[in-house]
Amino acid sequence: MSPASIGGGMEVKMKETKNCRLIRKKEIADGIFDFVIESESISSEAQCGQFLHINCGEGTFLRRPISICDAGNGEVRFIFEVKGNGTAELAKKEVGDYIDVMGPLGHGFEIKDSVKNPVIIGGGIGVFPLYKLAKTIKNADVFLGFRSKSRVVMEEEFEKVSNTVIVGTDDGSYGYNGYIASAMEQYLSFHKCDMIYCCGPKPMLKAVKKIAEDRGILCQLSLEQRMGCGIGACLVCVCETNNEGMDKYKRVCRNGPVFYSTEVTLND
Repeated sequence: MSPASIGGGMEVKMKETKNCRLIRKKEIADGIFDFVIESESISSEAQCGQFLHINCGEGTFLRRPISICDAGNGEVRFIFEVKGNGTAELAKKEVGDYIDVMGPLGHGFEIKDSVKNPVIIGGGIGVFPLYKLAKTIKNADVFLGFRSKSRVVMEEEFEKVSNTVIVGTDDGSYGYNGYIASAMEQYLSFHKCDMIYCCGPKPMLKAVKKIAEDRGILCQLSLEQRMGCGIGACLVCVCETNNEGMDKYKRVCRNGPVFYSTEVTLND
């Protein structure tokens, strides 16, 4: 698969919705909830970097896109932060309740057998979809960035499936003092890397994109974007690419959320 072909075609197909029972729930940090639902079909189909489109409950018209953290053995795990009315409603769900889920959706990370020295970097809620990736490729060096010590999550889980895990905080209260992209940049001065996988806020994506391209390293970025339908019909989530003509704009929900860094512009 070439870098430009991760996105796929323009067809739009409805994805079946499923009522999935919530079997585990934990608040792993203030306002951050770790959910596990039952779904054999989603569990068996889910690929690294895909997402779910979730009906959060009464009073929320639009579904919310939430990345898949892990999947297997008939279970699907997703972690989310309460940021608005929709996620606040979702956080009220209790074990035994059913959640209306559409998924798995989108195109995830391309995993190449030829990659021998992968680096994974995530920031904030962008850490969560990288866990299944780290478990799958097994030999990655991982960089995780958070605002402060109180927001650090999943460090031990990543340590169990990765070569090295470096955690940083913006305020210096835990681990590396500063933006985690800077820690990765320092690391790349002394270590080999032939693929970077990244998910996080746009400033991080822009920084990682520049670092990777300055060094000639292939880099895949998972974009965060507001979505309406989740299947590519409404065009709310389009992003600008470096292509020309009809291919200049891509739908993050369907052509992504993962793109090669050289495909997207990340303009403000």
